Amino acid sequence: MTEHSSTVQPSLSVLTPEQLEQAHQFSLEILSAVGLRVDSARALTIFSRAGAGIRVEGERVFIQPEMVDWALKSAPESFPVFNRHGELAFTAGEGAHYGVGVTNLFYQDPQTDEISPFSRAHMALGTRLANSLPAYELVSTLGVIRDVPAGQDDLYAVLEMAANTTKPLVILNSDEKQFAASLDLLEKLSGGLAEKPFAIPYFNPVTPLIINRETGDKMITAIERGLPVIYSNYGMAGTTTPITAAGTLALLNAELLAGLVLSQLVRAGAPIILGSLPAFFDMKSMMDFYDPQTILINAVCAEMMAHYHIPHAGTSGSGLGWGADLPAAGMHWLNHLTTSLGKTGLVPFVGGSLGSKAFSPTSVVYANDVILQARHFTTGFPLNHTSAALDEIAAVGPGGNFLMTKSTRQNFRNAYFTSGIFPRLSLEKWEEKGRPEASSLLRQETLRQIAESKAPDDHDHILATGEEFIRQLG
Repeated sequence: MTEHSSTVQPSLSVLTPEQLEQAHQFSLEILSAVGLRVDSARALTIFSRAGAGIRVEGERVFIQPEMVDWALKSAPESFPVFNRHGELAFTAGEGAHYGVGVTNLFYQDPQTDEISPFSRAHMALGTRLANSLPAYELVSTLGVIRDVPAGQDDLYAVLEMAANTTKPLVILNSDEKQFAASLDLLEKLSGGLAEKPFAIPYFNPVTPLIINRETGDKMITAIERGLPVIYSNYGMAGTTTPITAAGTLALLNAELLAGLVLSQLVRAGAPIILGSLPAFFDMKSMMDFYDPQTILINAVCAEMMAHYHIPHAGTSGSGLGWGADLPAAGMHWLNHLTTSLGKTGLVPFVGGSLGSKAFSPTSVVYANDVILQARHFTTGFPLNHTSAALDEIAAVGPGGNFLMTKSTRQNFRNAYFTSGIFPRLSLEKWEEKGRPEASSLLRQETLRQIAESKAPDDHDHILATGEEFIRQLG
């Protein structure tokens, strides 16, 4: 008899087909009836030339459903992302890929939790840490460097990132005057940025319903240079989006579809990744934050992009808590488990704390452990006659044990997850070791990882080449 084999594999599904279509129709209604404001003259010109599917009235652009349909068919479902050496790192549009970031203003010391302005040295340290940890497949701009000459912070940011990892980069540029030069620098360091892209620029429109000048201009520049881009919006429910989850979804999704249309009008077939960072705004504390409802909206956005056959980027569960503490741990688990179970694509911004203002190496190391566990959970297990071990169960019988059975001997080393941070301690062992605290073990592991993380072999050459490039720019 032929043995039937299957895999028990958990997954998260949020929307019915009818709900997907309804959400899509809500977004189409917003684009065609409400429209959006476009502050970029370059983008306005491109929209104006699009033809009957788009109506432009001053700075207001109204996009008809047929133009959205065209853009959805034009954009690629997936595309390769390479490392700095030109080797395939992963395929955008296939699976979840985690990264460290993003644009923090401060650095949180892993030993003392003290806060200091984010520096060039912090960029190098954090990038090397992300380079060494297995859960992370990319590095996003970790912070805003504040100890370099004015007008050169973005240049030094991409230089330190490129010098301290070979993993793909997500580039967030704070100064549009440095944007083209930053791309020129990366081209200089790689010799083929557009041919085998290892850096993906990241852009945000202004919610609600504005393509601001800087975003529009930089996005057009990147696409014209043949680069893939990430177009992602950030909404605060009750402030920049409706407080209802459905209203937030409809509005943010409409903005993403507008960005998609612009990208394809710039160059049909241009690779683009779309996604949202939905959050709440607390009027009492004047803080924005993620919570279970916004994580659900993130999962819904991922399903919308999967329905559209467009690569996705979403939330990273960072920002809550005052370091790698209990509030932060809960949000990391909620985000990374639902991400691994759902349709999420890139998860590029792990590592922020204190309202996403401080880069926390301890959070990066802790989240690495969480992500590996979440992936282990979603791997599932085979269900067949062999894996059910019926012959062994029959041989052992009632009252026996499976310590020395064949399946135990073959699988005991990799059958279960083993944390790289927290050992399994019985009560007796815990007391014998002086009752260690989990937070202390995490700090120790973080400091060890930082001390042992190494820059790529070509670090010095990349750094020297980049330093000379920046000097010549003046």
